Amino acid sequence: MDPEAGGPQIIKVTPLQQMLASCTGAVLTSLMVTPLDVVKIRLQAQNNPFSKGKCFVYSNGLMDHVCVCEEESNKAWYKKPGCFRGTLDAFLKITRNEGIKSLWSGLPPTLVMAVPATVIYFTCYDQLTDLLRSKLGENGSYIPIVAGIVARSMYWYNYEVLKKWLCEKSGLYEPTFMISFTSGALSGSFAAVATLPFDVVKTQKQTQLWMYESHKIQILSLDCWGGCGAVGTSTRAVSMPLHMSTWAIMKNIVAKNGFPGLFSGLIPRLIKIAPACAIMISTYEFGKVFFQKQNARKQQYQ
Repeated sequence: MDPEAGGPQIIKVTPLQQMLASCTGAVLTSLMVTPLDVVKIRLQAQNNPFSKGKCFVYSNGLMDHVCVCEEESNKAWYKKPGCFRGTLDAFLKITRNEGIKSLWSGLPPTLVMAVPATVIYFTCYDQLTDLLRSKLGENGSYIPIVAGIVARSMYWYNYEVLKKWLCEKSGLYEPTFMISFTSGALSGSFAAVATLPFDVVKTQKQTQLWMYESHKIQILSLDCWGGCGAVGTSTRAVSMPLHMSTWAIMKNIVAKNGFPGLFSGLIPRLIKIAPACAIMISTYEFGKVFFQKQNARKQQYQ
């Protein structure tokens, strides 16, 4: 059936059902993606050991969290010793020596914030989309942008366009699991490439701030050894990082590393974001279809 023509009546899902579907997708995404980031952090710590006060980024597939290394000992999961020769070797050794649960180290605390935020986001997006389509018509290509403008509008626009195009090519009115999975992976990849330069700038700003704070702490410590009366003078001697605009930092990166410098780390970013987006959106859509079928059965028996 042509999707552009009238289709079968769509059974609505309730906001609570949307919340359950998005919660399932969020937890499943975290379980699938977190081991990749745990291994990445362990490999980073092996090459450049985390000192006390150093920051690192922990991603559970839903949200990035900036963590601060607070312990000097090797008790923390990210400081456990390991002689890894690569990603696969790290997976195998962590599983064998520390237990398979170690691949999800640090996950529970991050879910407290990431899961509710994801549930609220997906549910609000769907509710807004349904409302706008009931008022403005089914075929408004601008509806995903309007509905997702609070957050990832580029991702949602590409996802809806790709999903509609794949449905048309397949002669389907409703997307299958694979259509949702493919649309989510591609739209997530497009958004990752488009926003990477801004992420590079953000990382550089965070690095400059960390270097400033570390240098200031070292100066304070040395001055206290020599006599705390000199603390004020030395602290003023340390200058804050320049408050450069995003555009100015981008120009500096291009001048130093060329245009590709704005896209450094693209492959690891795609490896992480594409499957995360695909798993999250396809699980969410699958959950909605499940609840639609349940609701349709209930209507038949009423």
